Amino acid sequence: MYKSELDTDVQFLPGVGPKRAALLKRELKVSTIGDLLRVYPFRYIDRSSIQKIADVQPDAAYVQILGQVVSAELTGKSGKRLSVLIRDPSGEMELVFFRGIKYTYERLRPGSAFLFFGKPSLYKGKLNMVHPEIDNPPVEGAANFSGTLTGVYNSTDRLKNGGVTGKVMNKLMAAALDLALKDVKETLPEYVLKEKGLVPIRYALRNIHFPADGNALAKAQYRLKWEEFFLLQLALLKQKYVRSRADVGILMPKVGAAFNACYRALPYDLTGAQKRVIKEIRSDLMSGHQMNRLLQGDVGSGKTMVAVLSALIAVGNGYQACIMAPTEVLAQQHYANISRYLAPTGVRCELLTGAVTAAARRPIHQGLRDGTLAILIGTHALIEDEVQFKNLGLAVIDEQHRFGVEQRSRLWAKSAGGIPPHVLVMTATPIPRTLAMTLYGDLDVSVIDEMPPGRKPIQTLCIGEGKRLALYRFMKEQIALGRQIFIVYPLIFESEKMDYQNLETGYEEIVARFPYPPYKVAIVHGQQTSDVKNFNMEAFASGRAQILVSTTVIEVGVDVPNASVMVIESAERFGLSQLHQLRGRVGRGSERSFCVLMHGNRVSKESRKRLDLLCATENGFELAEEDMKMRGPGDLEGTQQSGLPIDLNIASLVRDGNILSDARSYAEHVLARDPVLELPVNRSLADELRKDKYTSKDYSQIS
Repeated sequence: MYKSELDTDVQFLPGVGPKRAALLKRELKVSTIGDLLRVYPFRYIDRSSIQKIADVQPDAAYVQILGQVVSAELTGKSGKRLSVLIRDPSGEMELVFFRGIKYTYERLRPGSAFLFFGKPSLYKGKLNMVHPEIDNPPVEGAANFSGTLTGVYNSTDRLKNGGVTGKVMNKLMAAALDLALKDVKETLPEYVLKEKGLVPIRYALRNIHFPADGNALAKAQYRLKWEEFFLLQLALLKQKYVRSRADVGILMPKVGAAFNACYRALPYDLTGAQKRVIKEIRSDLMSGHQMNRLLQGDVGSGKTMVAVLSALIAVGNGYQACIMAPTEVLAQQHYANISRYLAPTGVRCELLTGAVTAAARRPIHQGLRDGTLAILIGTHALIEDEVQFKNLGLAVIDEQHRFGVEQRSRLWAKSAGGIPPHVLVMTATPIPRTLAMTLYGDLDVSVIDEMPPGRKPIQTLCIGEGKRLALYRFMKEQIALGRQIFIVYPLIFESEKMDYQNLETGYEEIVARFPYPPYKVAIVHGQQTSDVKNFNMEAFASGRAQILVSTTVIEVGVDVPNASVMVIESAERFGLSQLHQLRGRVGRGSERSFCVLMHGNRVSKESRKRLDLLCATENGFELAEEDMKMRGPGDLEGTQQSGLPIDLNIASLVRDGNILSDARSYAEHVLARDPVLELPVNRSLADELRKDKYTSKDYSQIS
């Protein structure tokens, strides 16, 4: 049986060997020649044009110069620096080398001419290039093997030090294509290539690494990006289809008296967006299939109200509901708010967290088992073994990215008669449309994109250290008006010690500036015990303390309507989405609110852009799109939200949103005709989806 060259260990590729193979495996996750071919250039350099030295700008990306060596001189201690002067008819330039000095010194003889390619820079007011690539000058009529565009691949210091330079990568790719391109099988059916106007896979792979011209490169990039998105969406949508057919859901045909009582007693009308989302949830609950819905809504958009009304639909149909929050503080907040909403309904609701005593737990466990307790709110204490529901029909999970898959599946197991409960996942982190399609492509997504009436805009200001005394005066004025103030310090994992010092120093300064009496300052951070944290948080929430100094533990869900000022220290150290979440802690009452972004003296261009953007808009979705453009999708929140379902090799969620939308709708079109890809014409697609990267995670088990 013929063994494909694609599966050959990369060490056997000419120019690699065991040492370089180990490097490629560790740095680029490349084990086989097939893996190597799927490492794509992240940009291209036009090597066809030669610039005059006089025209070179120090901030140019890369330039190519045809120059004659004037002199080569070893400088520094024991000749560790090589300085080479070159000239062309327009002027002179210095080249500097710190590696490979002996070889380069012998090669660059005065009077000889070469092509030098590199990044120009200014040093002591003079133009130079450090470590340019050196090629022999072009020979009249010689064919240029690599075309005019040369690919640049991601690299690391280890790769460069191990001799795998950009030039070596190009040589390895050429060897890999010569050896293995013939073994690459087409992954997309003929009809897909035809209907979507895509080039064949072999053409795409040759031209992504060595483009014949700009047009060939564009076709290759489009084919590979489209295919990557298409296969990912096909995997997600196929799972969703299979699950929707297989998963019997609890039927909830009516809304019931409790829902109506709560709805009629609301002090304000629901927004159009809230009504639309409740209709979508209602339709899921009546479908006979298990609901798996993601509810996205900006900070303060009214998601909790939607969760309460959904829970009451479950209660109206004779089932129990639970609402799981990531922290005790948030669970207590939900309990306080939801109890108010439930007052007119007579529905029993309890709170279960780690802090609830054994004596207080007994009636809760009893009520869950006999069905008299209809709605349970809590933290991960809800998934403990002794928590047994009589008939759980709906699980609402708030800020779901903070719960592990295993924790969520344990909640799922607490089902009614073996039928899994309906699942509503809520997040206040606005997720860009393209990322939602990829992270939650197998879920139905609802969005609350309107704010409730009466919420006043929050005025956001960006100030430096020089305005600190003015800030303290402003805070005193606000406290005199009866308002409360949050002050948040960053806490970045790598430097916790330093950050706690910042927090402690900041706290001491605030206490000194706002002495007791008349002022009371509370402090909350992750190193405190739950009791201390809850005591201090409670002091602020109840109004006994006017100022809360805190780390980002208050980012999610703390609701203090009387707090009208949010001061964020070292704001440049936070991501956009996180700053937006923190800002959402104020503006919850009827008073005018303020968010003050304090920044240090040195602020990078990117940080400045982030802070300016936050001052310019309150729209969380707009900010999330921008945040993704600036930071990339992997670290969207500045917390630990990583985890795209698969690694994207070439497509970008930031730049290729249109390709993603097209690929998704075409995947829907393919599955509409062949839901489980069993037709012979789709065999190549079914084979592709069996690969590890599509089957290693079951995205459907989100709850």
